[in-house]
Parts: sequence; C-alpha cells; structure tokens
Amino acid sequence: MARLLLLEDDVNLAETLVELLELEGFEVEWVGDGEKALDATFMNAYDFLLLDVNVPFVNGFELLDGLRKSGDDTPAIFITAMSDIASLSKGFGVGADDYIKKPFEFDELIVRITSLIRKRLKITDNIISVDNYHFHIDTNELYQDERYLPLSPVELKLTTLFFKQLNTTITKENILIELSDGEEASEGALRVHINKLRKYGLPIQTVKGTGYRLANS
Repeated sequence: MARLLLLEDDVNLAETLVELLELEGFEVEWVGDGEKALDATFMNAYDFLLLDVNVPFVNGFELLDGLRKSGDDTPAIFITAMSDIASLSKGFGVGADDYIKKPFEFDELIVRITSLIRKRLKITDNIISVDNYHFHIDTNELYQDERYLPLSPVELKLTTLFFKQLNTTITKENILIELSDGEEASEGALRVHINKLRKYGLPIQTVKGTGYRLANS
C-alpha cells in the first residue's frame, strides 16, 4: 500500500480526495497547512506528495523546495488553480514531477500518481528492480540478473516487504509484526535474516534507531 501525503486547505476537496484515494488503495495523511506538512515529512516517510500551492504558513513551492534541498526525492504533484507559465516554471523549478490544474478529473490524477510511483519503483510488468535484483510480484520470486535466488519462507516475507516499500524506511516494529503471524518474533532473529539477505547482495540499509530500508546502492 502506497503512503501519500495530501496538502490541501480546501476541506471539501480534501475530504473528497481522501475518500477517493483510499478507495484506490492508498494510505492517505491529510494536512491543511504547510507547517503541518513539513512536520509530517520529518516524522514519516511517504511514497508520494500531493501538494496544493496556496496554503497557509508555508506554501507548496516553499515546502517542496526545502524538501528537495534536504535530499528528499519523493515524487510530488502540485494541484493548483494557477496555470500561468511563470507558476508552471516555478513549480518544476523547485522539483515537482508533475502539475495538474484545478478542477481536474480524478481518473487523470490517479493515472499520473500511479505512473510516477511505478517510475520511482522501477516497476515493469509486475517486476520491481533495485540495482541488478528483480522481484517478480506475481510469482514472489527474486532474481539477481537472470539467476533465481531461493529464499526461505521468512526471507521471502522480508524480501516482499522491502521491495514493495522500496526506498522507504520500515521500522523494526512493523517488520516484526509482518513476520510474527501471531507469534512473538525477536529482533535477534530479524538481524539474522537481514544478514542472510545481505549475503545475497541486497542493498539493505540500517537506519539507526528506527529500522531498515532497501534502496539503490
């Protein structure tokens, strides 16, 4: 499930977008001003940013500009009533991946969001790739180039979780919940399984005090 941050101060539009996006399978966090959006990006990792421009305190341009300068490359679309060339240029200049003018068709928005997420995760024909490793979503199989890598059931669960949340930090607590199947899982056992996957060469990073992430090396 992709996690999306929505910055929108129009309550009616925001509530509609949240409902429709959740029906499409997104996990949505909605904030109404730029300061709250900035706080949210410090506290959480998102797969996508959907940003209005004219919002209170910190506008969308300033928010994204700051995030890009800090190294945050999360895909972002501006949704705004502005359509003049200067605004478009500024939006792309601060690092937007796309720009959609209000009012817009929801189906068009979904197409644009999905396209950018697939591009970021390098998803092609149900395959997610990182470096020279390719995870086949439909068959739950991992390959290094053309070589099939056999995984134990626990290793497969971990691999699936990491690839489906590529470039996202996953807390140890959430990983343990995924692995537990109703039984208590230990951090020690988790480290053992992580090390086994690293021996295959998977670029799994340790995020000190938080958890792990799979990202291009």
